[in-house]
Amino acid sequence: MKNLSYKDRLGVVLSSGGARGVYAHTGFLQALNQLNLNISAIAGCSAGALVGGIFASGTNMQQWSTAIADVHSRSYWTPDSWVQFFWKMIIKKGRGYTGLSSTQAAINFIQSQLNVKTFEDCTIPFHCLAMNISRGTKTLFSQGELAPRIMASAAIPILYQPVKIEKDYFSDGATIELAPTDAVCCKHNLDVLIVHHVATHLGGNNSLDNVLTQPWSLLNILYRQLYNDNPWYLSDKAVSETYCQCNCGARVIVLQPKLADFTWPFEKKGIALQKASLENGINALSTL
Repeated sequence: MKNLSYKDRLGVVLSSGGARGVYAHTGFLQALNQLNLNISAIAGCSAGALVGGIFASGTNMQQWSTAIADVHSRSYWTPDSWVQFFWKMIIKKGRGYTGLSSTQAAINFIQSQLNVKTFEDCTIPFHCLAMNISRGTKTLFSQGELAPRIMASAAIPILYQPVKIEKDYFSDGATIELAPTDAVCCKHNLDVLIVHHVATHLGGNNSLDNVLTQPWSLLNILYRQLYNDNPWYLSDKAVSETYCQCNCGARVIVLQPKLADFTWPFEKKGIALQKASLENGINALSTL
């Protein structure tokens, strides 16, 4: 591979990946900071939208790392009580029921961590992917208020209620695409695009058997159903290189780190995973 140069216009795309992805992407961006690599544009989906948006807003990554190390689940997860759930699902037969948890607490938490409020005020151009479930179309946000659009990108169906933005409703962009590589490459005249891909991989029967021994097996099965995708840029290598599909000539470097499995409760495991991702990022990028 050709070495990275400080003169390169560098873009970053962060994939979906659930809670595991939040810590993994945080470690990766800390690696970029330590290597003094300047980013010209950033895009993300779901977990990648959350971490990418925080970074693009100018928030210090150590400050963000501390926040997610100490975060309480009530800051992002406020499900109905069992009484409310059964009332809505059995008595009301599910009419109007769109998700286990409201997104307002999570939006408020995201807002509290952002250094600016809008895409336009970000220190780095930022884009995030969501599914417009009103129209059944893919949406790439790059304007407007950050927090609700970041949450829209991360609102996993059934677990979270869709996010209403203007007249439409939006949910997790990973149901369409695990990483929005088309959001930044040609739009920002990049020389190099680095994709940090940490989305869950399907590993056959043995992997599913393992899932069935873990807490919340049903949610893991749902995740597999929703996010069964094989992006064009993936290979069987931890670090690989290809080129932008639109033939603009930009190099696409894909990092697919081998990180530990991540099961609930995840807060205590997150910092260790974040550290492993940071070290993996430094080692991988230092060889380029």
